[in-house]
Parts: sequence; structure tokens; C-alpha cells
Amino acid sequence: MLKYILKRILISIPLLFGISLLTFFLIQITPGNFFDTLKLDPQVSPQTIAHYEKLFYLDKSLFQQYWHWLKNLLHFNLGYSFYYNAPVSQIISSRLFNTFILSLSAMLATWLIAIPLGIVMAVNRNRFIDKFLSIISFISLSVPSFFLAIILLYFASKFGGLPLGGMQSADFDQMSLLGKLLDVGRHLVIPTVVISIGAIASLQRIMRGNLLEVLRQQYILAARAKGLPESRVIYKHALRNAINPLITILGYHLSGLLSGAALIEIICSWPGIGSVMLTAVRAKDLYLVMASMLMGGVLLFLGNLLADIMLAWVDPRIRYTDS
Repeated sequence: MLKYILKRILISIPLLFGISLLTFFLIQITPGNFFDTLKLDPQVSPQTIAHYEKLFYLDKSLFQQYWHWLKNLLHFNLGYSFYYNAPVSQIISSRLFNTFILSLSAMLATWLIAIPLGIVMAVNRNRFIDKFLSIISFISLSVPSFFLAIILLYFASKFGGLPLGGMQSADFDQMSLLGKLLDVGRHLVIPTVVISIGAIASLQRIMRGNLLEVLRQQYILAARAKGLPESRVIYKHALRNAINPLITILGYHLSGLLSGAALIEIICSWPGIGSVMLTAVRAKDLYLVMASMLMGGVLLFLGNLLADIMLAWVDPRIRYTDS
């Protein structure tokens, strides 16, 4: 298993290199750059712009620019953000924890709710509870997340109880430790519900289908014929095999949360990294975009690697070899 993990890490290096190279040239082929906007400002002299272009090697060829960025990356230097006028690592580190909190709460809510609901639907197939949850899941999948966020914010403003945005209340610094945790938790409710509601609907449908397919297998019939309790047949023998495909989805879910949270972070004024990524793309902030895309690639790789390890742990039939 250790050799397999090392092999996957080595394979990821050219993959991340390709992602960074493609991102760099896609940004460069679009018209204009960050300094073109500065050239329209009469308060910024041409000498100042030329100085910054020379400082960041932007007056060199594209390959030379990319080579300098790559050399800095090997020294753990992600570059400098022109828009925020600060090192990229400083901007990302200041927002990364906020996005991690939001993504973790959304992921926990999704998996802790969707899996039990999928089991309930499969066990009660074609009964009232199955049809009712199916209708709810179809409605949840049909409602755009930004529209749901606006509706929830409207009700929060109308009836109170939940904050209308941000991550902290105005008197956050005067609160006790428990009060601060509860305050952040209250601010998390609306963005977490908005991000996870569609994922819950999708995941519970997949869980329902997988479990129904496993329950039709011959070994389940044999287990029931032996007189095993139905709860043991479902939770000990069927659920373990039905959940395997969902573990693969977890890998893609990890990287998808970063992009999926971006729009909700803007609507709910959550100070996460998603809004920074969108601002960087709109402002053509080259090095901040490069770092954001690279981080998304790393998350995708880590998510898939984690899914592979969990699959081997859950299913003893899966063994990774060097071949």
C-alpha cells in the first residue's frame, strides 16, 4: 500500500505541472492583463508600470515568465498578488481556514444526512416515505443554489434568528470562547444548508440505487434464507458493498467543494478563498489565479488518493499492487 501511495504521488507531479502550464497559457491568451487597467489611471506613471513589469519578469517571453514562476514555486514562493498588493501565500493562508470550516461543515452535513436517507428510501422502496423523499430530492436538485441562498437570506431578514452574512458578529471580540464558537456556528447555518442541499439530494439517490442493487444479490438472498435478522442483512452485509461507489465520489467531492462554495461565499459574504479566486480571475491577477488552480489540483489528487485508501480499508477484496 505504501508503494502504491508513493507511486500515486510521483504520478501527480507531472499532472500538477500540466495543470499549472495550461492555466498559465490560458490566462495569457486572453486579451489584456492587470497592468493594462493601471495604464488607464493617470495617477500611475508609465515608469512605475514598467518597473513592476520588469520586477515580475512580465516584460519577458511567456516561457521565461512561466520558468521564473516555476522556480519560485520550488522554493515555496507562490508569487505576488497585484490586486491585493500582498504575497499570494499570505492571502490564501488568511482565507483558507474559513473555506475549510465551511467546506467541512457542508461535507459532514451532506454525508451524515444523505446516507441514512438513502438507506431509508431503499428499505422502504415504493412506500410513502420513499416517494415523499424522492419528491423532496427532485425539488432540491431543481432549485439553483444562489436562488435558495437569496430565499434563506430573505427569511432570515424577515423573521430574524440567523445572521444575514459574514462570519462573525460585530461584538465577536467581547464574547467568551463558547460564545465565539456558537456565533461562527450561527453564521455557518445558511451557507452550509445552501451548499449541501443539492449534494444531499444527489447522494441519497445514488445510495438508494446502490443499496437496492446489492439487496438483489444472491448472497443477500442466502443470508435471509439462513434466518438472519433483516437489520443484520442490511447493515452488516449489504451496506458495506453498497457504499463502495460513494467513496469514489468523495474524492471528487473534496475538490468540488472549493469551486461550489465560491458563489455562495459571495452571496453570504463569507470571507473564504472562493471569492478571492473569482476576484483574481476577473482582475487577471496572474499569480493568484495560478496558485488557486494549483490548489484545486492538489485537492483533487488528495481526494482521489484518500478515496483509494478508504476503498482498500472498506473492501478487503481490493488490494493495490505495483502492477
